Amino acid sequence: MTETIPRWDLSNIYTGLDDPKLAADLSTLKDETLSLTKLFEEELLPVEPGKTTPEVLNEKLNRLVNLNNTISTRAGTIGSYLYGLTSTDSFDKAAEQLQSKFQIGMLPLRNVSSRIAIWLGKLGASLPEALALPGAAHEHAFILLEEAEQSQYLMSEPEEELANELSLSGGSAWGDLQGTLTSQKQVDFEIDGKVESLPLPALINLRSHPVADVRERAYYVEQATFEDMKEALAACLNGVKGEVNTLNRKRGREDSLHSSIEMSRIDRQTLDAMIGAIQEALPMFRDYHQAKAKHLGTEKLPWWSLFAPLGKVDKTYSFEEAKAVILTNFASFSQELSDFARHAFDNHWIDALQRPGKRGGAYCMGVEGVKESRIMSNFDGSFDQVMTLAHELGHAFHNYCAFQADKTPLQTETPMTLAETASIMCETIVFNALLEEIDDPQEELAILESSISGDAQTIVDIYSRFLFEKEVFERRLSATLSADEISEIMLQAQRDAYGDGVDPEVMNKFAWTWKPHYYSTGISFYNYPYSFGSLFAKGLYAIYKERGAAFVEDYKALLASTGEASAADLAARFGIDIRSKQFWAASLAQIAPQIERYKQL
Repeated sequence: MTETIPRWDLSNIYTGLDDPKLAADLSTLKDETLSLTKLFEEELLPVEPGKTTPEVLNEKLNRLVNLNNTISTRAGTIGSYLYGLTSTDSFDKAAEQLQSKFQIGMLPLRNVSSRIAIWLGKLGASLPEALALPGAAHEHAFILLEEAEQSQYLMSEPEEELANELSLSGGSAWGDLQGTLTSQKQVDFEIDGKVESLPLPALINLRSHPVADVRERAYYVEQATFEDMKEALAACLNGVKGEVNTLNRKRGREDSLHSSIEMSRIDRQTLDAMIGAIQEALPMFRDYHQAKAKHLGTEKLPWWSLFAPLGKVDKTYSFEEAKAVILTNFASFSQELSDFARHAFDNHWIDALQRPGKRGGAYCMGVEGVKESRIMSNFDGSFDQVMTLAHELGHAFHNYCAFQADKTPLQTETPMTLAETASIMCETIVFNALLEEIDDPQEELAILESSISGDAQTIVDIYSRFLFEKEVFERRLSATLSADEISEIMLQAQRDAYGDGVDPEVMNKFAWTWKPHYYSTGISFYNYPYSFGSLFAKGLYAIYKERGAAFVEDYKALLASTGEASAADLAARFGIDIRSKQFWAASLAQIAPQIERYKQL
């Protein structure tokens, strides 16, 4: 199967690190940053609110927006290319070095961007007056007004510049170290009488192995491996969370959640409504986990069987078979979606081969310079990995809708809450289509298991991660946390979320070690947006079932616009009130019949 699992092709972005076009783009980006700085200092900074006419200010804002979009396209393309190299091969020291130089070279851009944001915030009523006039600024009014609003949470210009520079040797460096440690670690493991040296992502993927003994041994090897690595990873986590806490305090944020909520373009009422509905639905998932334990013949469900497949599990998908499943079922929703996915497969947009030096998990990145996407996964032939491909292709389709609508980089800065909409929708499409086709109870059980297990991850496990991160942030305010303390926080969060659904003696105290989401200073609480995306997509899918094909064009328009409005305003287009617990409860209720059927099989 190894020979048929693809690696992606990045050559139409740049042919290599020695591509003259890459060198030219790096040089041009530097010049464009200087031009932006000159525009700011010589033309924007002298503007006096109330004394400059709306027409003059509008003209300056138009130039600001156009130059920012040009810079964002170039910087985003370079950044995506370099991350594509380093995330799939952490042994590539040349790429790692160039990425580091690129990050340092981006500091002047980050600094002037902070200054521009502060300036926008000082314009007061002059800003909306100028944005009311036609032009590029008017087309980006939502983004500019949001930037002005958020500028109140910036420090002084010198402090923001210092924070930007220190981040490269602080929080970002800690995040890079976590990625290097977890991607390069090799573990010896015996399967079918043969000892193999597995990268950590491959070991972790054994959680879904059909043989209980393999899952159990892999669990304990994983625990032992992270026991040896925990102190270094705890230092990484403390470094990241400590920096974020410090900056939140200096910037006047209410708490660790404040900036995440604003970046998600929701409000606390929305988050509270969703979390409240999730808390009320936890008993339903505990019933599922208890039923799974019975299916497996155990009194309680150990952590190492959370992802155990059930039903007819002898099916292993080749990559071509996975492709066929996805294309066929995408077509049941939209032929355009299926054709798009075929284009991604056929044009080598996907890097699915597991190998040493490659980070775990999966992601999709848009590449603005070529109007394409690239998808990274760790394909092992399991049904879960087929669904991972469908999920990431949903992200790519989201990018495609924005590209097709000629949206600019500034217009496509989508919050995580809405970024998960298309990905979860694509998973839902495939799951539901397969369920409708199956008449074999054992096959039905297998599909239901995969579907409900996925929902349990985005609801129950995400809730535990939310509780964990919130507690880590709060405790980190007063002290550095030991590795064992961090592990105990994780265990308590899992107890609160899973309850009596799993064996309390066999949980995963090291779930914090390998998830890169915890190690970002730029985005905290990289968890509840998955719950939002999952439940929002289920609500949209219910509307699709009512409206049929007529829904698709409105859905594409929504995806193209996710960077240009709040989540509440975009949801209102479909008559959805995300501030109401009733909406979230209704989406969660869609899972209940699946669990009841699962218990019957």
